[in-house]
Amino acid sequence: MKAAIAQINSVLGDLNKNIERHIECCNKAIENKADMIIFPELSLTGYSVKDINYDIAFNPYKSDKLKKLTELSKKISIVAGFVEEDEKYAVYNSAILLEDGEIKGIHRKIYPPTYGIFEEYRYFSKGMNCIPTDSKFGKLGIMVCEDLWHLSVPYTMAMAGAKILIGIACSPTRLAVDTEHFKNYDINSEHHKTYARILSSYLLFCNRVGFEDGVNFWGGSEAVDPSGNIISVAKIFEEDMIFAEIKETEVQRARRNARHFIDEDLDKTLKNLHKLNL
Repeated sequence: MKAAIAQINSVLGDLNKNIERHIECCNKAIENKADMIIFPELSLTGYSVKDINYDIAFNPYKSDKLKKLTELSKKISIVAGFVEEDEKYAVYNSAILLEDGEIKGIHRKIYPPTYGIFEEYRYFSKGMNCIPTDSKFGKLGIMVCEDLWHLSVPYTMAMAGAKILIGIACSPTRLAVDTEHFKNYDINSEHHKTYARILSSYLLFCNRVGFEDGVNFWGGSEAVDPSGNIISVAKIFEEDMIFAEIKETEVQRARRNARHFIDEDLDKTLKNLHKLNL
């Protein structure tokens, strides 16, 4: 499978304009013979939705707003971010997988951050389920930004059968002093390589770029193989599209060469957590 990672700048609150941008990127990815394309967190709506959250939220099972993208998913599988409304009218920061002309699954962000510059929990409900999404490429562990910073989420996704971990994000720029490197990328990349190695899985990270509501997003999307090697990296601060060849044999090789994932004892982990009364 060939994956495309589309690092784009979304327009706040303009679903139609963002859908057209998604279609452009999908067509470019198809021209490059990609089988799947991954967009950033809230790519269809913009990130700083705040009080317009209810206005731009929709239930994709009842709405035809994603009709064009759903039709296009017959040619390429699509992972995108949007504001989801559920049956009870709660609103979530969600990721959707469109494939073969239908909705294959939705992941609701489990950990909407509310600290520092973040205030997501004021506008979004918390997702409760940590379950991989079934696709024709196997189980995908799709996560939204902060989810990737909690060990339990990628761990659970991998233990449940996901060999491809996908993190979509709107990570803001935080400048560091006395360094020759761009620390945002360095920190995140070390994080991605660690997960990929420990879980012997591919990790595909898609971060947005651009300015929105006084916040800058830095990009630096990347693909990491199951041995922790970086396959491809996107530009910093600019829109970009990168590609990665995904081979199950690489997962097989990584897990056999270093058996820490194969030997992981889930029952023992559960028993120890139970002893802590957590």
